[in-house]
Amino acid sequence: MDDSMSAKWRKSMYSNNGGDCVEVDDAHPGRVRDSKDPSGPALIFAAEAWGSFVSAVRGGEFGDV
Repeated sequence: MDDSMSAKWRKSMYSNNGGDCVEVDDAHPGRVRDSKDPSGPALIFAAEAWGSFVSAVRGGEFGDV
């Protein structure tokens, strides 16, 4: 998947916590990368799986993340 030209990367709202940052691609739900290495690899999850993960994090299923 090389659609980097259409990527719309957005940093996590927690990106000011010491540099451990995740960026999500709003143009392709389920695509994430390390903001410290923007030219590095991106992880790609099925949109439904990513949505379930985000819901679980928001719901506190993993404790304080």
